[in-house]
Amino acid sequence: MELLGIFIAHPWLALIVAGLFILLWWRIRSKLALAGAAVWASYAGYEYLMFARVLCTGECNIRVDLLFLYPLLLLMSAVAVIHGIILARKAKRCAAVLAPAVRA
Repeated sequence: MELLGIFIAHPWLALIVAGLFILLWWRIRSKLALAGAAVWASYAGYEYLMFARVLCTGECNIRVDLLFLYPLLLLMSAVAVIHGIILARKAKRCAAVLAPAVRA
C-alpha cells in the first residue's frame, strides 16, 4: 500500500492511471475499463482537494479514508484489467476464426 502513497503527494498521477483505463476502454470497449477510469479520475479529484486542504482543514496526517479507498482502487483496477484481458483474448480468437473465411 505504500506504493499508492505517491498519489497523496502527487494527486495528478492518478489521472495518468485514469488515462490508461480510458485507453483500455477505447481499445476493447469494456464498460469496466470505463468504470475504472471514472474511479481513478474521481480519486484524483478527491486527493487533490485533500492536498489543497479543501476537504481537510486541520491535521490530515492520519488518513483513515485510505483504508477504504486503496482496496477499492486496487480491486476495481484488477477486475477491469482482467476483464480487459479476457475480452482481448476473445476478440483475438474471433479474428483468427474469421480470417480464413475473409481470404476465401
